Amino acid sequence: MTTLVEPPVKEAPVEKPPRRRPSRGAGKTMRAGWLTYAIMVVAVLVSAFPFYWTIVAASRSNADLAQVPPSLLPGPNLMANFEAVMEEADIGLALLNSLIVSGSITVGTVLCCTLAGFAFAKLRFRGRGALLALTVGTMMIPPQLGVIPLFMVIAKLEWVNQLQSVILPGLVSAFGVFFMRQFLVQTLPDELIEAARVDGASSARIFWSIVVPIARPGMAVLGLLTFMAAWNDFFWPIVALSSQNPTVQVALRQLGGGYVQDQSVIMAGTLLGTLPVLLVFGLLGRQIVGGIMQGAVKG
Repeated sequence: MTTLVEPPVKEAPVEKPPRRRPSRGAGKTMRAGWLTYAIMVVAVLVSAFPFYWTIVAASRSNADLAQVPPSLLPGPNLMANFEAVMEEADIGLALLNSLIVSGSITVGTVLCCTLAGFAFAKLRFRGRGALLALTVGTMMIPPQLGVIPLFMVIAKLEWVNQLQSVILPGLVSAFGVFFMRQFLVQTLPDELIEAARVDGASSARIFWSIVVPIARPGMAVLGLLTFMAAWNDFFWPIVALSSQNPTVQVALRQLGGGYVQDQSVIMAGTLLGTLPVLLVFGLLGRQIVGGIMQGAVKG
């Protein structure tokens, strides 16, 4: 009996996938060169020099500042200039008023603009696009055009020389609404809201439990910008308030009076008015950096 032997089957050669050439710098940490550090050092020095000069000028006399070239080192007259500021203007009351005004405007603006931004970004309602365009369009109107009608309103309400006349007109801003709308469009996914709707959450519950935690970095950025704008505002407070109940910017106007202005006293008052802004930036700095990075990186 003859046994048939099957010929061996040759396996097809396995083709190796083409090797990819690693890209340059893959897996390596990019390091900044000396030129990058030099540019950063120059930028820091240029940015910090005005504040350093304020400290130098506030600690010296007016005669020292008139010298050519002026001294670039702090002097011994800082406390004396602070005492002169307290004598020429009620800077303590001005600081308190500015804190009340700026804090109230900041809290109101952040809350109202986040609510409006959430509505424009994620809620569907008739006329949403037209209302958003109208809100953004108000940014093109110069605020000086509304000074006379606004003053007539506060005079009718008998709010002249009272803090609410400065607080209430600034509780909402078109920029804040647009800023928070853009922030929530990028960072708040629609699926998260739909899942909350399925679980039976109302719009108010979604806002406080989902929107606010996600929008916290953007709210911190808007809060700092609003606080600085309200703190540095001079035009409307000097119209609505008097020198007996001033904010910081109105009180600084009373410093250094006379035939020759005392620049050292003015700089000392300016230094006192700048410290609260630096404190707010120190408290919100991490949230601000997080908000900028979260808005810049799209994942």
